[in-house]
Amino acid sequence: MSEQSSSSTWVDPENDPRDSGRSPEGERETLLDYLRAQRLTFQMKCEGLEPGQLAERSVPPSSLSLLGLVRHLVDVEHQWFRQVVAGSDQPRPFRTTEDRDADFNGAVGDEATVAEAWSQWEAAVADAGRIVEGVPDLSTTFAMANGHRIPLRELLVHMVEEYARHNGHADLLRERIDGRTGQ
Repeated sequence: MSEQSSSSTWVDPENDPRDSGRSPEGERETLLDYLRAQRLTFQMKCEGLEPGQLAERSVPPSSLSLLGLVRHLVDVEHQWFRQVVAGSDQPRPFRTTEDRDADFNGAVGDEATVAEAWSQWEAAVADAGRIVEGVPDLSTTFAMANGHRIPLRELLVHMVEEYARHNGHADLLRERIDGRTGQ
């Protein structure tokens, strides 16, 4: 592979904010650090785009867009941390019983929709941090809607996987929009 020019990548590797400069200690810190880095990677892939670009669909008939992914990740954060771990019965912000894909279908390119999505995402991430902090043992289990129980450890691994998968989607979407590629 050829070396990418600095104009096509997000950040100079020497100044990458995902690199804390130290290795996390222990299982909890490692899981949370990986999740933090994946969340930050997702944010970086969306930076600097206009609302219309964020809402730009991948290829017909798909409704996949960067803005749709922001809204989807709000719902995922909400489902796992607020509903499963915290036990909230508050519905997901961007999913309805009438439209299970409302997170993607409602991702329209206007300032208000974009601002709401990012505001909801920041709140969901902050809530997740507070919720996880309140669970002292990674082995603590929580009831899912299907009745199965999931330990916090597995939930955190799932969230790292969720972001990593969608970061791959975001790489392709971003490259299609303006040619920038991920690191």
